[in-house]
Amino acid sequence: MKPQRLIATLAACVCLTVPAAAQKSEKHKITIDGRPRTYLALPVAPGGEPAPLLLLLHGSGRDGASIFDPWQSLAKKERIVLVAPDAFNPAGWSFAADGPDFVRQIIDEVTAGGGVDKRRMYIFGHSAGGHHAIDLGLLESEYFAAVAVHAGVLADPGSILPRADRKIPVSMWNGLEDTIVPVSAARSTLNTLKTAGFPVLLTEIPRHTHDYYESAGWLNKDVWQALKGATLPADPKFKSYSIR
Repeated sequence: MKPQRLIATLAACVCLTVPAAAQKSEKHKITIDGRPRTYLALPVAPGGEPAPLLLLLHGSGRDGASIFDPWQSLAKKERIVLVAPDAFNPAGWSFAADGPDFVRQIIDEVTAGGGVDKRRMYIFGHSAGGHHAIDLGLLESEYFAAVAVHAGVLADPGSILPRADRKIPVSMWNGLEDTIVPVSAARSTLNTLKTAGFPVLLTEIPRHTHDYYESAGWLNKDVWQALKGATLPADPKFKSYSIR
């Protein structure tokens, strides 16, 4: 083999053996309003194009890890920044403890080092986290680009809908055999949002119950397909609320 070809071959081998910087999950503690809080994050390595961010909100009786773990594989493949906080009360999310300002402080901490496309920040929630995701998306419709939920519905549209300054896209998935959040409730939310002019899509899943975790493998891929194309038309604007 000629020397020039040998050098080129060795260089190619060296390049192949250098791994790309892998995303690694991190657990963080932060004090917000005098309360110690925790969240999981999957940041991206420095460099490259700014990455989208996905806020994950867990269901009742669980924690951030329960919804964070099923997303990790896809997030690493698609280069998504994940953020999964624990609700202050595991039984459910509340605006007093887990409202927009709480979420923003966590996202500010995650994005402080750069690397995030702030026009492509999304929310996904399951069950109680899904209810909270829709509310947060409407309240902060110029901050988040889109919302997706599994078994999530609007609990109080009369007080939330008028606060939305932008018709934020909402994608919903609901099992036809869900006895906890029945599909009738999802259809009601669909009709409410559609009547108000929001771009909303409901996917009804045959032979599917309330169990997100059993279906997370294929469901997360569908969720990401629905979210990833949404982009804010301008830099994000955040509205602060005094919620007690």
